[in-house]
Amino acid sequence: MQHRHLQFGHGFRVVLGDDRSQAAQLTLAPAETEGGPDNRHHGADQWLYVVSGTGAAIVEGERVELRDGTLVLIPRGDQHEIRNTGDTPLKTLNLYVPPAYTDAGEELPAGGK
Repeated sequence: MQHRHLQFGHGFRVVLGDDRSQAAQLTLAPAETEGGPDNRHHGADQWLYVVSGTGAAIVEGERVELRDGTLVLIPRGDQHEIRNTGDTPLKTLNLYVPPAYTDAGEELPAGGK
């Protein structure tokens, strides 16, 4: 069993995982964005859960408003961007199936490690 108490700092950080799945936390400051036209995870689905804050997820051109408790599934290969549209940090927990990043936060090629 693995476990971790999450303490959201700034930016993106892989926090837990194994060969089949992975968890990472992301904190964006007000007006900050992550992702964009070149942001796709070719080898992994991404589940994004909003812990706190407000924002928007733009997935394949479709906008979804984000707020505390929102859960979004971003299918593998879909272009996406996450934006903080609020006045406080946007904190998200992101699950990748299978893992999408190395422990250092570098993106894995499709097909894994």
